[in-house]
Amino acid sequence: MANLKIEQFENAPVPRAESSNRLKVGAVGLFGVLFMALANAAPITAMTGNVPIATAYGNGVSAPAGFLVATVVLTLFTVGYAAMARHITSAGAFYGFVSHGLGQVWGMATGLLATMAYIVFEGSLIGIFSYFTNTALKTWFSVDVNWLLIAVVGILLVGAFGYFDISIAAALLGFFLVCEVVLLAALAFSVLFKGGGPDGLMAASLNPVNAFKGLPEGGGLGVKLGADALPAGSAAIGLFFAFWSWVGYETTAVYGEESRNPRKIVPQATLIAVVGLGLFYTFVSWMVIAGNGAKASLDQAANNSIGMFTDLAEANLGGSWITYVYLFLVVSGSFACALAFHNAAARYMYAIGREVPGLRRSLGATHGKHHSPHISSIVQSVITLVLTVGFYILTPNGSDANQGGYIYEYGLLAVLGTMAILIVMMICSVAVIWYFHVKKVHQGNLLTTAIIPGLGGVGMLFVVYLLFSNLSFAGGAAAGSLFFKAMPWIALATFVLGLVAALWLRSNRPETFDAIGRTVLEESAERG
Repeated sequence: MANLKIEQFENAPVPRAESSNRLKVGAVGLFGVLFMALANAAPITAMTGNVPIATAYGNGVSAPAGFLVATVVLTLFTVGYAAMARHITSAGAFYGFVSHGLGQVWGMATGLLATMAYIVFEGSLIGIFSYFTNTALKTWFSVDVNWLLIAVVGILLVGAFGYFDISIAAALLGFFLVCEVVLLAALAFSVLFKGGGPDGLMAASLNPVNAFKGLPEGGGLGVKLGADALPAGSAAIGLFFAFWSWVGYETTAVYGEESRNPRKIVPQATLIAVVGLGLFYTFVSWMVIAGNGAKASLDQAANNSIGMFTDLAEANLGGSWITYVYLFLVVSGSFACALAFHNAAARYMYAIGREVPGLRRSLGATHGKHHSPHISSIVQSVITLVLTVGFYILTPNGSDANQGGYIYEYGLLAVLGTMAILIVMMICSVAVIWYFHVKKVHQGNLLTTAIIPGLGGVGMLFVVYLLFSNLSFAGGAAAGSLFFKAMPWIALATFVLGLVAALWLRSNRPETFDAIGRTVLEESAERG
């Protein structure tokens, strides 16, 4: 009888977003959606932060092959994700997709888990933004500004952009993104045109087989970490940090309700983002390693990670001034990434809030003029401020920018968010197959809506395994903290809370349960 009741709700008419309380329709086009999604992935932050780790502690100079493998797996996932976006346009993205595919119970649980991920991602990026800004100010002006002050300024600026018209944020993110890509591309092509570094172009770095081989002790080249030999690496570490570099690209679907032609733009933007980032990451990481040479790459990655990029840029692009430009773009890139995650988190809160009667006039409301989810944006800013102050006060030596901002706030919240979003992506792969081939809401292609999403789901399961099998390493110096130990339980509790809430609504508020994840934009079908 319960199954019949669920099916009854799942087959109910799809609710539509009310025109008086919705996001701004047609505010952004293909490039606007792309800029915001790619800013989430933060290319310069991903390359500068993750390539050295993958190189020194993972698969060594074969780190680019890890990015190539990640490109293939994430593209498999994205084929199914894009197929759902052609039929469902919702600011809730994963929340809406899973609700339509697997039902409201799974949808609510997945939606809460995704919301939690994007909420903590902003806090994570505020931490690294504060660390980078503190470092830049010391480098440029010899001034040591308290990182909490920098964080508060960053949170206020992000909140202001989130409050107003989405097109303003899109323009800012687009500008920063173009600058990042131009600098990294210039660095990569400078190496290519020179024919590589001391070891040539090192084509073996692209061999996918080598992505699954861990670095031998000392890199096989006698490389030191301080006074001792560089420890042997783990291929799993290299692969995980490659996958980590993409987190955020999937937020294209979040902006479907605000795009001009969502059924066309969202699938296009998502596929362009995943493949474009993959080719770009692979090329840049390959050229940086080739430009430095095998031994120097391992030495820099282990002992002077940012120097792996800045020293090469100084040598190839014309002097020490480029280091200042690079550092500025790392700061601006981390700020842009925080803003992009803020927008995603606010829209997830809005998507859930507009379907819960008690939240429709708060989290589920939009601004009368800007049509932004302004209350959700303010709530997101407050949560980020609380998280930041908490890490500053409760972290041992939390006033230190490296300790409080980078190692703890950035490191721990990034791992928590990544843990949650990978699980959500795995569930979404199953939802795609269920939507097209079990419930048969729309006719699906066996290859693109069953086989490929299935392979993508297996790939996501593999990445989740990589994370949990290397969780202590991912936590770094903060791995012994109470918050680190609580992270898996936080993710589990969030998911269970969603399950319990949905089951309670099914028994006590059937009309509200019926609406879970089902609000879509009416005009999206016409514009598609």
